[in-house]
Amino acid sequence: MKITILTTGGTIDKTYDEHAGSLRNERTVLDTILKSLRLPDLFIRHVAVMSKDSLEMVDADRELILREVRAALPVSDAIIIVHGTDTLSKTGECIYQNIQDSTIPIILTGAMRPYEFRDSDALQNITEALFAAKVASPGIYAVMHNRLLPFPGVVKDRTSLTFRTQEEIEKISTNETKA
Repeated sequence: MKITILTTGGTIDKTYDEHAGSLRNERTVLDTILKSLRLPDLFIRHVAVMSKDSLEMVDADRELILREVRAALPVSDAIIIVHGTDTLSKTGECIYQNIQDSTIPIILTGAMRPYEFRDSDALQNITEALFAAKVASPGIYAVMHNRLLPFPGVVKDRTSLTFRTQEEIEKISTNETKA
């Protein structure tokens, strides 16, 4: 199976700079994560698209991601986009609006905590995205925290720090209002 992984930065890739005392997007950690996994029968092509915090992304960045997705479609059995969680939904919606006839799974994933942190969810989310790439039907998805969520309508739930469908958010809100 041929999987193209596009990296864009985001929390998953943040590294700590001791001199500046800050977390920054300087390089991707994807190769480190992939080396820790057993991935027989997978050919992974990694394309580093950018290294940005997703809050700094603009429409031109989403257009670049979209172009890279389109370029990867003919040579991939699945595409995974490693993306910052703050605007992952916006990028997923952009891809959904522009590629509605995908013949392969296109999966967006990321992490709420940087890979370098002890309690990071990065390894789990990358592993789940790789598995989803093998078993999901064609379409656009967010994969995080043991969930496969189809676009459109995927949103970041900032209360529970995961992703949900818009319907789930509305149901939770309605139930809280009734209580």
